[in-house]
Amino acid sequence: MTPPARRAIFSLIVFFAVCAMAGTFLQHKVGAQSSQDESQIRDSLKSFTDVYAIVEQNYAEPIQGDKADTAIYDGAIPGMLRVLDPHSNFYDPKAYAKMREDQRGHYYGVGMVIQQQNNKVYVVTPYEGTPSFRAGLRPGDIISAIDGKSTDGMTSDLVAKNLKGPKGTHVQVSVLREGQTKPLTFDLIRDEIPHPSVDLKYEIRPGIGYVHLTQFQETTAQEVNDAIDSFPNLKGLVFDLRGNPGGLLSQAVEVCDHLLTKGQTIVSQRGRAYPDQNYTATHGNDGKSFPIVVLVNRNTASAAEIVSGALQDHDRALIVGETTFGKGLVQTVYNLSENTGLALTTYHYYTPSGRLIQRNYSGVSLYDYYYNHAGASAPNASNREVKMTDSGRTVYGGGGITPDEKIDSPKSNLFQDELGVYGKNVFFHFAAHYLANRTVDKNFQVDDAVLSEFKQFLSSQDIPYTEKDLNDNMDWLKTSIKEKIVTSQFGQLQGLHVVADSDPMIQKALTFLPEAQALEDTAHKVLAQKAEARTGAATAQ
Repeated sequence: MTPPARRAIFSLIVFFAVCAMAGTFLQHKVGAQSSQDESQIRDSLKSFTDVYAIVEQNYAEPIQGDKADTAIYDGAIPGMLRVLDPHSNFYDPKAYAKMREDQRGHYYGVGMVIQQQNNKVYVVTPYEGTPSFRAGLRPGDIISAIDGKSTDGMTSDLVAKNLKGPKGTHVQVSVLREGQTKPLTFDLIRDEIPHPSVDLKYEIRPGIGYVHLTQFQETTAQEVNDAIDSFPNLKGLVFDLRGNPGGLLSQAVEVCDHLLTKGQTIVSQRGRAYPDQNYTATHGNDGKSFPIVVLVNRNTASAAEIVSGALQDHDRALIVGETTFGKGLVQTVYNLSENTGLALTTYHYYTPSGRLIQRNYSGVSLYDYYYNHAGASAPNASNREVKMTDSGRTVYGGGGITPDEKIDSPKSNLFQDELGVYGKNVFFHFAAHYLANRTVDKNFQVDDAVLSEFKQFLSSQDIPYTEKDLNDNMDWLKTSIKEKIVTSQFGQLQGLHVVADSDPMIQKALTFLPEAQALEDTAHKVLAQKAEARTGAATAQ
């Protein structure tokens, strides 16, 4: 057996050992026949190694190089986990390192997003305040060399690996930029690159704050608290959780802790054999109250659903948008050998009213589970749980968080798909072209002259269009052009402002703040009634 194969088999043995130890603990808790099960594990592992030995010796092509790792990391282990549920997951070394980086919320490097397009690696955006941003790299720059070594043939992953490194070390980045006849070379000093989970916060209307939260990582609760505290005389909040895939449960609990009243339940975890765990607000909001509209969509999941569900159940926020993803399984992460990890489902979580948010995945393919779930659980479906909020409003479980007010996400058309980021990525490339020999100020608007140049650019790229295409999509075109040009000139934060200011879902969410205020008033009355009832009961005793 080759060394890579032995290493992969060893990883599998460690993986089974971790599962066996977890299983043994559970079996002792429920009184199962652990010796018989341990024997079955040994037999299963022997069967696997026998099969692998036959494959390695007789497969039509040699199992060499990374193929052994791929067979185990991308085949055997994920295949086994997918039989259990859609969210138990194995992380190979690269994926495990990325997961830990995402959880920590920072890494060491130069601070830019890159992407491979047409066999070239482009700078998508440098993060504000990072070495790449301060040095003057721009979206649209093509990375041609790193430390003098050409990037020809390099993947974006390999380029990213070369850009990262210890804090304080130098890396030389050469780029090709439209309008420049020679490559530009930048000497960058690597630094700690924060990757905040709150990527946009600003006063979207006088007295009304807007906060967009991308994920739940180790710094999230503090970021959210700082964002809310940054608004003077806050009279309302739009809390945008669209596209938020979740993350650390502890951070979801902390976010809720500062928005709810002390003592209110946030979430409970229930496992097959582990003791139930209930999380409550231990600090509370110190009486600071303001109406909250939480904006969600079908890609709001996990920890983001915990926050949405807790605020909805306690009538603390009005949930608007689309029914969320429906992930109510909690994974415990185990560190394995060879810098790998295992995220194993150990609990289901329930909202304060007792709702299980997990969507049914029995008999559903992995693809359909992740991508074809829109409308899978209608609010009036007979198989859905019916629960009540603190004030007696009806809410549903078993298929994500159903919004109090429905707002549909804008649907793209064929013309938009062709020009957008998943098509020709026209606006990204036009911004680099437009700014090649000019600059713009913060009052930049897309006028007739800009549109005329944009049409010329489409023609030069052999991208077909009609005047009807442009007129029918004019608002979208102007926003898309402005966002990319402003991002290139002033940074990602200003570009996000442009998008938020024209986002129809955000504009609609703002109209529900009076309804959120009424909900907040009702929540206060309910709390006061409960406190009065407790006082009366204590007096009677």
